[in-house]
Amino acid sequence: MEVLASLLSGLPVAAVLVGPDARIVAANRAAREMLGQAIEGRHFLTAMRQPDLRAAIEATAADDIPRSITYQTAQDGRDSTFRAHVAGVAVTVDARARGVLVSFEDLTEREQAAQMRRDFVANVSHELRTPLTALMGFIETLQGPARRDEAAIDRFLTIMAREAARMERLVRDLLSLSRVEGEERVRPRDPVDLAGVIGTVVTMLRPLARERGCALRFAPTEACLVPGNADQLQQVFTNLVENAIKYGGADNRVEITLAPHPDDVTLRGPAIAVTVRDRGPGIDPLHIPRLTERFYRVDTHRSREMGGTGLGLAIVKHIVNRHRGRLRIASEPGEGSNFSVILPRWDG
Repeated sequence: MEVLASLLSGLPVAAVLVGPDARIVAANRAAREMLGQAIEGRHFLTAMRQPDLRAAIEATAADDIPRSITYQTAQDGRDSTFRAHVAGVAVTVDARARGVLVSFEDLTEREQAAQMRRDFVANVSHELRTPLTALMGFIETLQGPARRDEAAIDRFLTIMAREAARMERLVRDLLSLSRVEGEERVRPRDPVDLAGVIGTVVTMLRPLARERGCALRFAPTEACLVPGNADQLQQVFTNLVENAIKYGGADNRVEITLAPHPDDVTLRGPAIAVTVRDRGPGIDPLHIPRLTERFYRVDTHRSREMGGTGLGLAIVKHIVNRHRGRLRIASEPGEGSNFSVILPRWDG
């Protein structure tokens, strides 16, 4: 029995040994963390409460046939998925006494990843189907009843161009997201002047700000170097500033500040924080944890009207992660929003 207990302790997965009397005679540390620290000596029914798992253990104890089952359970406040492998084993040297070895494979992350892929495909399909349906409808109309209606042709072509541009933005963002996800583990090491990057973004977006009646403010500072990819950092701040301009509401004022981060412990070294602040309607804190999810929108209709694809902040998150930085979002309804990007300083 001691040999079996020693073997269990060397397994990389949670495992318990149920003896001939249906009591747990050995469990490794992973199993105790999963099922309870005091499970040894208890009847297995008191530690493993899933009906299918109980049935599998009882059946294997009776016929010695290995079994595997998959089940879900609530653990640490979240749903977890496990595959339990049940097999008969000898618990004495002469093999006269038989027990059941139960090992647990945690499939939670795999299932979550699979669900994310399914959701992603469903969202992409939905986002593309809407403009495609509109395009197909207008093409059919132009080929039929509106073939010689000049006014209808002009109106429909304008709408078709808008829908085609929407699909082009979505495809562009999908490609960008795929690219930054693929590079996320490769840390950029070239020195980039963050002040220069933000200055370029501000210059590029001033026409949009004027069109929206938005005051865009950024006080140029001395060069501030961070290790990074200039194009990707420009993409980050273009997205954040453009969002602030578009969603900041009437009489909006967007302020961009660049300053040393007061709590360098965040990145375990000297850091710099860029904050994009608007005076818009703000965001309910309920939405903030999900803002960087793919296709998550606080207001779906308004986002689409503004030309949003629902991927911008997901791209921002992955780029910031690649730069070993942090993205912080703070907002209250009626108080505007602050989006802060904290990046490590260039250490030469």
